[in-house]
Amino acid sequence: MRAPRDPGDPQPAGAAPPHPGTTPPSPTAAARPGAPLRVAVVGGGPGGLYAAALLKRLDPGREITVWERNAPDDTFGFGVVLSDETLGGIEHADPVVYAALQDEFVRWDDIDIVHRGVHHTSGGHGFAALGRRRLLEILHERCRSLGVELCFRAEAPDPAELTRTYDLVVAADGVRSPTREAYADVFGPSVEEHRCRYIWLAADFALDAFRFEIAGTEHGVMQLHAYPYAADASTVIVEMREEVWRAAGFEDLDARESVERCAKIFSDALGGRPLRSNKSAWTTFRTVVNDRWSHGNLVLLGDAAHTAHFSIGSGTKLAVEDALALAACLQERPTLDEALAAYERERRPVVASTQRAARASLEWFENVGLYVGQHPRQFAFNLLTRSRRVTHDNLRLRDAHFTAAVEREFGCPPGTPPMFTPFRLRGLTLRNRVVVSPMDMYSAVDGVPGDFHLVHLGARALGGAGLVMTEMVCVSAEGRITPGCAGLYTHRQAESWRRITDFVRAQAPGTAIGVQLGHSGRKGSTKLMWEGIDEPLEEGGWPLVAASPIPYGPASQSPRHLSRAQLTDIREQFASAAWRAARCGFDLLELHCAHGYLLSGFLSPLTNRRTDAYGGSLERRLRFPLEVFDAVRAVWPEERPMTVRISATDWAEGGTTGDDAVAVARAFAAHGADAVDVSTGQVVADEQPEYGRSYQTPYADRIRHETGLPVIAVGAISSWDDVNSLILAGRTDLCALARPHLYDPHWTLHAAAEQGYEGPGVAWPKPYRAGSRRPQTGRTDAPRPRLSLGSREQPSTTPVKPA
Repeated sequence: MRAPRDPGDPQPAGAAPPHPGTTPPSPTAAARPGAPLRVAVVGGGPGGLYAAALLKRLDPGREITVWERNAPDDTFGFGVVLSDETLGGIEHADPVVYAALQDEFVRWDDIDIVHRGVHHTSGGHGFAALGRRRLLEILHERCRSLGVELCFRAEAPDPAELTRTYDLVVAADGVRSPTREAYADVFGPSVEEHRCRYIWLAADFALDAFRFEIAGTEHGVMQLHAYPYAADASTVIVEMREEVWRAAGFEDLDARESVERCAKIFSDALGGRPLRSNKSAWTTFRTVVNDRWSHGNLVLLGDAAHTAHFSIGSGTKLAVEDALALAACLQERPTLDEALAAYERERRPVVASTQRAARASLEWFENVGLYVGQHPRQFAFNLLTRSRRVTHDNLRLRDAHFTAAVEREFGCPPGTPPMFTPFRLRGLTLRNRVVVSPMDMYSAVDGVPGDFHLVHLGARALGGAGLVMTEMVCVSAEGRITPGCAGLYTHRQAESWRRITDFVRAQAPGTAIGVQLGHSGRKGSTKLMWEGIDEPLEEGGWPLVAASPIPYGPASQSPRHLSRAQLTDIREQFASAAWRAARCGFDLLELHCAHGYLLSGFLSPLTNRRTDAYGGSLERRLRFPLEVFDAVRAVWPEERPMTVRISATDWAEGGTTGDDAVAVARAFAAHGADAVDVSTGQVVADEQPEYGRSYQTPYADRIRHETGLPVIAVGAISSWDDVNSLILAGRTDLCALARPHLYDPHWTLHAAAEQGYEGPGVAWPKPYRAGSRRPQTGRTDAPRPRLSLGSREQPSTTPVKPA
């Protein structure tokens, strides 16, 4: 049976006229000279087929051909999950397809997580899935009903021939796209293979929920991802680290033996039922990124352009949304070049955000062994929030009972968000988990903090944070970054700092204030940040010293190699500054061993090329920073905590790695560090950071779980919801925020007000209590659907049937 015909579709000869009252289709391509008339689609997956259907529906006069190398009923994988957002886009763009999908979907709300034999369920998540084969059948029929030519078991012509003979070529030919590779020099693809092996299987029964199960075997941790996609079928993915896969002997098993072995390992989840395969094989996930998505009249779509890990169910979703955006841009823009440019501009940020979330999820599962010691309910919360798309706040909305249970086990008093629970470091108890991160202000005169620093730090102390940190306070004039950097190497400087700590103690009781001590090393003698960051002073500069005589940048001053006698002098400068800091009344001291400054320069192999006892192996590179730490700890009061800030990666080849960061943290812990403040980068000028929301937190997370040492997470943590999520999941103990506190000095007070919290974890200064309620704001309207064609037809209630 053919699909119901869209009343706005082109009519075959002798066909009845359109349904009365139907809005006619938009102007055809012939009326718009820049629009493509002949379209070739390479690849008959959901993205390619949906793009073909939309383009034909928008311009019935188009000639559209889809090439698919496989047979129409060939498909790999089993179920497909689509979000409500994607379904909404389909509903507005093509009600016929939407109606057919609605009749096929299996829907469920729950996620089951089984860990250490304990089963936890979280509800309110809202999934919709159907079989991939059925999805393709629906799209095949829709394309045929519209007049799209489908060529199965046929290799597409050479890309160069297609681009010559068609107005538009859509490459939707998958993760290993031959079309993309034919123009790799233009598209600039980057393909990264990851550390886990996985296999895509199915079970002939429907699970009750999306199920994650962790199996601790003698060979290592294995995990199952499974969900229903039909009334009698479920997708089952088994995944494990490469080394676990090899140790378990899967490398030597044939396909049938692998399937049977997986069914045995996860027999509880399957109720003893078997698994089945569909040309399934163990593989590794490949993340695809391209510098460009179009070249002339050739454009990439779906997995050919980008991939995102299956653990967030995004592959088909992204491809379908690509198709919607491409069709809309072709309709809206006067020329093909403008349309393809607009398509890429629109989709890139969405895809980049999804890929960041997918990478976070992928890496969580790669490192799931770190978390197996967590309490099962906290483990479940950690898993649910792994991608940062689901957070504490929206999980509380989805399933308040589950979230409240996690909070109780964590130790949150009733009505207390995780961020407002206290935390103890040595003799210091912080009333909440928020830290005002150290931020250089470049506003001191001769190293003396002035009124600006009093107002800056005082305002943030009044703002409710548990701990307020100074900027990097330099231990000598030669250790300053700029002429505007503050110091603690004179009596006058110490007196000025005492003025600030006295203010905090008197006006913001309950707020702790900490000092960060450091030495600029090779990154000193530079201009103020707003005059030229990292640019050397043109006059009034001073000579630099470093672990090795390597300048920071091409225009930077070359530092002098530090002699043993000079190392002793600098160690004593740190100790003297720490002694002054103690007399100033600081509650906590942090040693700055990050961001390429002097002590960081000893730790990184990119900046330490010494051949003496302070260079070479990591153990030797640690020697001087540990000597400084010991000297500072010796003069710092026993009851007051000391932390260390490190760069957990240099974001550069050959630099500090995650393994190194764990070893560095362990070394400082052995010498008495109470916590590690885990930052990254800024060590070498040619670094290539991977920015994103909470992008540095995984390094803190790993250090915390591998060493047991408390950690402070930093880096693009901007919302109180992020803080609650990270703390409750056990990924960090404290969260340090910088820019949010520049935007809003009272960030923590406002976080309390927005969550309706009035407990002991935060205190409004008496003069400010009248402002403790959030002001009312005006309403905002939701965005309109991306592509809306629903007015052109009466959606059929008859489901699409296979040919």
